Amino acid sequence: MKITNQYTYFSRAAAICSVALLPFLGCSSASTDITNSDTPGTANGNPIEVWLTKADQSVKLEKQPTAYFTNVTSGSTNILIDPSKVFQTIDGFGYTLTGGSVEVINQLSAAKKQELLNDLFSSNGIGVSYIRISVGASDLNSEVFSYNDIPAGQTDLTLSQFSMAKDQPVIQMLKEILLINPNIKIMASPWSPPVWMKDNQSTKGGSLKPEYYDVYSKYLIKFIQTMHQNGIKIDAITPQNEPLNPDNNPSLYMSAQQQTNFIKNNLGPNFQAAGITTKIIGYDHNCDDPTYPLTILNDPSANQYVDGSAFHLYNGDISALSTVHDLFPNKNVYFTEQWTSSTGTFAVDFSWHIKNIIIGSMRNWSKTALEWNVANNANFQPYTPGGCYQCKGAITVNNSNNYEKNVAYYIIAQASKFVPANSQRIASTQQDNLSTVAFKTPVGKYVLIVQNENPIEKSFNIKIENKVAPVSLAANSVATYTF
Repeated sequence: MKITNQYTYFSRAAAICSVALLPFLGCSSASTDITNSDTPGTANGNPIEVWLTKADQSVKLEKQPTAYFTNVTSGSTNILIDPSKVFQTIDGFGYTLTGGSVEVINQLSAAKKQELLNDLFSSNGIGVSYIRISVGASDLNSEVFSYNDIPAGQTDLTLSQFSMAKDQPVIQMLKEILLINPNIKIMASPWSPPVWMKDNQSTKGGSLKPEYYDVYSKYLIKFIQTMHQNGIKIDAITPQNEPLNPDNNPSLYMSAQQQTNFIKNNLGPNFQAAGITTKIIGYDHNCDDPTYPLTILNDPSANQYVDGSAFHLYNGDISALSTVHDLFPNKNVYFTEQWTSSTGTFAVDFSWHIKNIIIGSMRNWSKTALEWNVANNANFQPYTPGGCYQCKGAITVNNSNNYEKNVAYYIIAQASKFVPANSQRIASTQQDNLSTVAFKTPVGKYVLIVQNENPIEKSFNIKIENKVAPVSLAANSVATYTF
């Protein structure tokens, strides 16, 4: 589909929906992308490391000349950072590692595969610190499957035929990733229960039959326990990916009340009885329906079992995260999925996602910012029949010795490389069409991400405590400043 003034996504349900995008404007013709109005020789403060990406792709995550804190200011625009105002602790930035991602990454030669995994997950690369996986197949697998597929008409109430054999490649890659980053956090989301538990006996749509709520909760427990036996800790789980989207394959419709009942009567109590410490995170769908997670949180019996709520942004506004957070400030919010389309452009996708997913989700209390798929091939495969055929991975694997980095790689990298897990968001101001978010890392460094949406280069001052750093940022570009 054509993307014009409206930033259009092909929905994970294979439905089309749009969210507003500020018009993308042309780039500055200035010869320097980021400058300091004072010279290093006259700097009287600490240096600032600067990493730049321009929406026109002329610069992509490249280190720029060092900026400095000085006695000189640059114009009247000030970005104020206030470390005394502390918000949420960050769990991480990353992607969903689908079965399809694993399949294509495993097609790389051993050396190329290790190079890619190191680049994605090591501190010497972009330092991805959070990944999401599917429980069974997602729509970006080569085939649809669950861990308890049995002949039609049969049931398996004891889960005696439970098997994760088809996800062994995913398990093996997670082990390889954990060797690179032992502290990476993993969230899991099911796309569908086994079909024998559903009222339509199909992988697509339908609802979980109430008589199978208990056995399904034990199915999810077996998944978590099997992962644990393989040395893989599942930090969090959502009861259902996109519960209001029954049109994907696989998928399941689960209303807010159904999910509330499942959590309070089955999933929560059974987790507790089995000693499962994996967090339960509700909803996991679009920002246009905050009443869904609020239904769960407003139920005292369900509330006690949930850590918080998860969101996507194929519809709605990112401020929905704050709407839910402000009503339940003791519960967390997470941003767990946004995809880039094969029909999109780098410029539009990069600008919109930085504005909404990286800066927007963080300023609205999210502990995570996750793009959708890590990798696929040049034909945007694999995907299931009825799955997302326009989803573009962060990485395109072309052959055994070649892969390329796409826009989602740079969207996440602009934050993940500099903001490790357990950083804290701190206050930063926004003005003059400059969007910002700031953090303090566990080792005490400060990180400021600034997006210039103006059609011209903008000069401004970074102010923190008693220090001032005059800088300039090229049109339609994003810079990460660390000091």
